[in-house]
Amino acid sequence: MRFGPELAARARQGWARVRRAAVPVALASVGAGGAYAIARYGLGHPKPFFAPVAAWIALGFSADRNLRRVAELAIGVAIGVLAGDQLVHRIGTGAIQVAVVLALAVLLARLLDRGDLLAVQAGVQAMIVVVLPASGAGGPVGRWLDAAVGGLVALVIAALTPQDPRRRARSVAEEAMTEIAEVLGALAQGLRTGDPALARQALLRGRASQPVLDAWHAAAVSARQAARLSPAFRRHRDELAALVAAATLADRAMRNARVLARRAESVAGDEDVAALAEVVELARRGAQETAAALSTGAGTGAAVRTLARAAEQSDPWHLAPGGDLHVQGLVLLLRSLVVDLAETAGVEPEAARAMLPEI
Repeated sequence: MRFGPELAARARQGWARVRRAAVPVALASVGAGGAYAIARYGLGHPKPFFAPVAAWIALGFSADRNLRRVAELAIGVAIGVLAGDQLVHRIGTGAIQVAVVLALAVLLARLLDRGDLLAVQAGVQAMIVVVLPASGAGGPVGRWLDAAVGGLVALVIAALTPQDPRRRARSVAEEAMTEIAEVLGALAQGLRTGDPALARQALLRGRASQPVLDAWHAAAVSARQAARLSPAFRRHRDELAALVAAATLADRAMRNARVLARRAESVAGDEDVAALAEVVELARRGAQETAAALSTGAGTGAAVRTLARAAEQSDPWHLAPGGDLHVQGLVLLLRSLVVDLAETAGVEPEAARAMLPEI
């Protein structure tokens, strides 16, 4: 029972990752197969190992790939293979040769470009060339030609299938806000029915959801950087900056939700918490509506209105008229959570706090 919510969260997050990676993996697989076919049947190389490898490394399975990143990886592979091939034909193979080839390939990559990816791949591929036998490579530049074919195929695919940098950031944002909504839903049900076990499940689920919140922030930062480099997507920089800020605020909201769930477990059976459950339910609806808005880039007006209703009802003296300090403490925590959710939906901090009734 203890690990049930965590396992369920991991399963949901894993399936979400599969959905996001499905198209990029399919494109990279087609690219790898196409590069192999060109090198094998077009160039006549019997074992064109580096053609599919270069295509796969350059394309990868990330949905936010961009031409600069693909080019860096493709060029890095080609540099490493070329340096390794040329030096192997002159100095042979061995431990010393591996060290020499690695150093020269990486330094050459650093000379040509400042990209870290290019240098890393140049070093890796140079070492592979030194270690792997060259049988069937097609001459001293055969393996480099294979790598060049793979890189060119990757660049063509990347150019023909441009990825909107907002897509993955929006998708992960929706997933993260849905997780917050589900945590609040379980908590509201636990308070409504007086079942401490449901509040405990909400806490466990909230803890298990941290990776998707971290993924949201990383995806939004990466997308913002990609938009800065792409003239076609520079106009989306403000939206992506807002997604980065929202990711930080959502993380804060989830932390407050976990604290609320932990405190609620001990008072789930009290009489006053039934009214509190309805406000938590409004917060859940607001989080779910924010998820829907972020997934499409639409306005968050509906979410803000729902969260405003939750804020208006977050009065500790109204929700706990009997003066139960434990319940009133939960209301104070809920007020912070509602403000965080409102800010995540785009409300300015002062305006979000102004939604709350004075106490």
